[in-house]
Parts: sequence; C-alpha cells; structure tokens
Amino acid sequence: MNLKGKIWTTAAIGLLLFFSTCKKEEVPGDLIGNNDAPYYGKISTVLIQNYVNRLFIDLIGREPLDVEMEEEVAKLRATNVSFASRDSLVTMLQEDESFRVGDSSYKAAYYNRLYELFKVKMLEGASDGDVRRERGLISGQLIHDSLAGDWYNHAIKKSKIAKLDAVLAIDEEMMRGEIEVKDAFARLLDNAVYDRINMNTFNFIRASFSDLFGRYPTSSEFDNGYDIVEYNKPAVIFGKNASNKGEYIDVLVNSREFYEGILRWTYGTLISREPITEEIEAGLNAFYFDHDLPALQKTILVTNEYANFN
Repeated sequence: MNLKGKIWTTAAIGLLLFFSTCKKEEVPGDLIGNNDAPYYGKISTVLIQNYVNRLFIDLIGREPLDVEMEEEVAKLRATNVSFASRDSLVTMLQEDESFRVGDSSYKAAYYNRLYELFKVKMLEGASDGDVRRERGLISGQLIHDSLAGDWYNHAIKKSKIAKLDAVLAIDEEMMRGEIEVKDAFARLLDNAVYDRINMNTFNFIRASFSDLFGRYPTSSEFDNGYDIVEYNKPAVIFGKNASNKGEYIDVLVNSREFYEGILRWTYGTLISREPITEEIEAGLNAFYFDHDLPALQKTILVTNEYANFN
C-alpha cells in the first residue's frame, strides 16, 4: 500500500472510532426505564394541548380556560416541552395562590381536588352536603340527650360532631400545611359517615385494610384489630401496641404499608396502572420519609408516559 493509501486508511479508522464513542444525550422519559426520548421540538400542538388539559383536570378538577390553554401551551412550546417547563406548570397548579375567578386560587382548587379524591376513596364519594346532613342528625340527637340529662351520650355525640367538622376542614388545613396526608386519612377513617358505610367492628377492620392497603387483613391482624377496636383490649398491630380505635388508626396511617398504599393509589389515579417494583422502591425512599404527596404526584406528571410524548 502506498503512502497516500495508508493516510486514508488511518483517517477512516479514526473517524470510525470517533463516531463509535459518541453517545446520544440521555433525557429522562419514563419513571423507570431506558426508553429513547423523542425529539420534543416535533411534538404536535394537539399532544401538548392534551397534556395541559389533562394536568388541569387531574390537579384542579377542571379543564383550562382558552386563555390558560394558549398561555401554557406557548410556554411549553417555547422550551420544547422541557422537563423543567413541565415541572413549572405542575408546581403552579399545586402552589400558586394568585386569585383565579371561580377557583379562589390554583392552590385552593388543588387541595379541594385532593380532598374530593380522598372522599371517593374512603367515603364512597360522599359530598360535603352528605357529611353536613350526618352532622345535623347527630346535632338533633345531641339536643335530645341534653334535655334528657344523658350527659354520657351527649359527650359521645359531641365528639362525633367534632370528628365530622374535622373531615370538612381537611382541604383547608392541608392547604395551610397544618395537617398532612396521614392526618387526612385518619380523619376519614374515624367519623360517623365511614361508620355508617362500614357498620360494626367486623366491617370496619376489613374496610380499613382494604381502603388503605388494597388488601384484607390476615387472620392475626383481624383478630388483634377487632380486640383493640371492639373491646379496647391491648394488642399488637404492625408491630405496635394499641388499645383503642384511635390508637389502631394511628398505627395504620403511620405504617410503611400506608404510604405504599397511597403510592399505588396515586399511580392508579394518574396513569391507570400499578407501579412496578423499582418505582415502588424509588417512590417510598422519598414518600415514606417526607410525606410529600404533591412531590410524589409530580414525579409522575412530568413524565413522557403521563404526557403521552413517547
């Protein structure tokens, strides 16, 4: 081979080595996985509009107004629907306190939406009107007990009214950061509406496990839970001691399985599937410790899977 041929051969080998070592930039697309990311600049306007529409419905319970749609689509398009721009939109809908006609604010609408979803999960979708009617019935009985001098039952009914009032305050108190997700579910387990839906201790124990964890209790969990709630008898549940209904509920909503149950429910409500093992492990590493449901939602809402950008 002549000198010229050797030079061309060397150059070809060099180019081959250069291109073989080049790697495409990795962009997070799904919650777990290595799917190739699309070129976001080519995503159609219709897909971006669908994404914005879905976010508004899932987070604040309504479709965006025309002006909101135009503004948010323009922002996403200007940044090629970057993950930062998606994060910004989700954050706005969860946290923005600016006055909005009909919503008070996005933040108020967001926490009201959470509250409504919680009631669907725990109270078969009972409205605030249903809760207030239950409160009215108990208030009438409270007056009767007072007139009869039955102060024992008067105190019981007064406590029931306070628990119903606590349910009605969930969205406002969550919005102000005064309670967190476990407190909301504790209130939804311990009130007269839940008791009416799941009458007697047998049904209450089964329902509390089913509603929180998506499963029924084992024989030992049921037996111990029944003793605790029905007889105020000390027993162990989830490795913790409890001796009354309040303590039983407290153990349940502080368990790791409670946070896993909420994580699974969040996946189901947002992308209609069960999380895979890796997603559960990654999600619980944060959620079990920070109890930050909005942050958990955001990890799903910014993905290509949720946005249908794959």
